[in-house]
Amino acid sequence: MKKNIAIIMGGFSSEFEISLKSGQVVYETLDPTKYIAFRIHIFKDKWVYVDAENNEHPIDRNDFSFTVEGAKTKFDCVFNAIHGTPGEDGFMQGYLELLGIPQTSCNMYQAALTFNKRDCLSALKPYGIKTAESYYVNLGDVIDEDAIIAKVGLPCFVKANKAGSSFGISKVYKKEEFKKALEVAFKEDDEVIIESFLDGIEVSVGVITYKGEVTVLPITEIVSENDFFDYQAKYLGQSQEITPARLTDEQEEKVRTVAKKVYEVLKMKGFSRSEFIFKDGEPHLLEVNTVPGMTKASILPQQAAVADISLMDLFGNAIQESLKS
Repeated sequence: MKKNIAIIMGGFSSEFEISLKSGQVVYETLDPTKYIAFRIHIFKDKWVYVDAENNEHPIDRNDFSFTVEGAKTKFDCVFNAIHGTPGEDGFMQGYLELLGIPQTSCNMYQAALTFNKRDCLSALKPYGIKTAESYYVNLGDVIDEDAIIAKVGLPCFVKANKAGSSFGISKVYKKEEFKKALEVAFKEDDEVIIESFLDGIEVSVGVITYKGEVTVLPITEIVSENDFFDYQAKYLGQSQEITPARLTDEQEEKVRTVAKKVYEVLKMKGFSRSEFIFKDGEPHLLEVNTVPGMTKASILPQQAAVADISLMDLFGNAIQESLKS
């Protein structure tokens, strides 16, 4: 029997356009001999099934189903392609868990923790995971630029704490630039993390559960044409993404070990993509993404291709793993 797979995409954040592209790639790629794929758009004002003719049918949120011409369709599994809230921060995971519907991303707690950069980094520090120096600010706090500079130095990064895809991030060189940078970050979130600048090789490491084993994919080196790996660099081609990364054997072994440790310490499942910068020869963790981009140009699918894992296999494996758990 073919399985009914709901591919959820869209979301409530600035990343919804990227999510729709990721979801469409999954929809076009899933093995039609094993799965019946359904595009489900999740937005603040509507949850709808979008059929092949792009007609919209409302989702019944009581049981996550839809009805067309009197026939009700329910799902065996949900493929989560929502970047940002509510797909990457735990809300959809909790909702689906309550309904008993398996889904391809990590569990609710892990999603909420990793989506909160400062909480995630704080949870990992006792395990020896190295990170940048950081300073935290909440909306409404009195801003003491001198104290921030004393802690993290200049230049530094001002980031929205709970936002992905490099939204709400600025690189600050001078004290006078903090006001504007904080305004940009607070447009995305009411919590901000300010981190020291790490000058070194930046890499992205995909870790997945593949055929029952925690698997570290080939590493990608990020060489941004811009001042840092911002939205334009990430999605508009203004960067080089080199897979496999140009690392020494020692560097590669170190970052592979740390990325796998992060995945296992956090009790992750499904997809993850962790970002690191090497400083003094040691990989320092920037963040963990649990619903990484799934377009053909996205980093994790590039890594899978180098590992000889096709997109069809990558997506099908995620469904099979979620059905087992």
